[in-house]
Amino acid sequence: MWRVFRPDAAAVLHDKKARKSLARYFAVMEGKLPARFLVCKRVEVKIDLSTSDEELWRAHERGLKEFRRLLSRIDEGKVKLEELKQPDVSLLDLKVELAKRILKSCHFCERRCGVDRTAGKTGVCGVGERSRIASEFMHHGEESVLVPSYTIFFNGCTFKCQFCQNWDISQFPESGVEVSPKTLAKLTEEARKNGARNVNFVGGNPDPNLHTILETLNECEVSLSSVWNSNMYYSLEAAKLLFGTQDVYLTDFKWYQNSCALRYSKVPKYLEIVARNHRLAFADSELIIRHLVMPNHVECCTKPILKWIVDNLGPMVRTNIMDQYRPCYMADKYPEINRHITSEEYGKALEIAKEVGLQNLEH
Repeated sequence: MWRVFRPDAAAVLHDKKARKSLARYFAVMEGKLPARFLVCKRVEVKIDLSTSDEELWRAHERGLKEFRRLLSRIDEGKVKLEELKQPDVSLLDLKVELAKRILKSCHFCERRCGVDRTAGKTGVCGVGERSRIASEFMHHGEESVLVPSYTIFFNGCTFKCQFCQNWDISQFPESGVEVSPKTLAKLTEEARKNGARNVNFVGGNPDPNLHTILETLNECEVSLSSVWNSNMYYSLEAAKLLFGTQDVYLTDFKWYQNSCALRYSKVPKYLEIVARNHRLAFADSELIIRHLVMPNHVECCTKPILKWIVDNLGPMVRTNIMDQYRPCYMADKYPEINRHITSEEYGKALEIAKEVGLQNLEH
């Protein structure tokens, strides 16, 4: 039984719009369907995991096709997960192997640093071969549909946001404690027993820790929705490895102008990459999109982002227009964002959402 301490987290169980946009997530939460990663573990891939990268990726494509067929049959009630045996080599085993290989020339994100993390080198994110976490706990501050959320905060991030509220986690990858996938799996299983609605991988950012997260899911034996809580700047290869493993993509869509992203988050080609990954995530699973309203950025970023969501993903995608911005970290170096947003700015953001036709806002 879920231990819910927020009234809206209980009320959302009866929210028709939330249930429509997150139908499978609700079914997993209520024990009617298995988490997607468990289905992934039942898909057999006939491949020697020591073979070439090219052969592994081809096997991965074949495995994804089989995953989608199997998922459809399970969701339609034609097959039960417990009736399926665990294969010698599963699609999730293959994903874990491919992720470990990427570590040797890291391109989990679109910075594509190419460093060998297995040799002790690090790229822009600063994350090494072994993941480090700052904390893990039952989070009651996330979106209502997620609460309570068993949340794992990884150290390190692929962005350098000058206003980061979690800068002590994101910008100090060497802090925190090393943790193994087996340990995280056991903690996740215990969280499910204690009423978690999901396991929520965040940070910092989860992207540099994809290898650890996939292996954690491979070790986990309980049906608990996996939430990928990301800045959405990951590579196409990472996107493919995520396919079939995540029940919800909890996304951050912060900037529309590349110039804004470069100035405040120090990332190039933001819109092209983040827009692509939103489309891919939407095609793969279910989404909750977060947009943080920034001071002086309603017209240049908020307005076109909300319109983009409707035009590309539809009006029923669950969207959280957030008013929580506060100047932190090095925001004082940028006078234009060195303040809280005004009530007028937030009101304008909500007005824009209504004008463009967004119909499923998180409250």
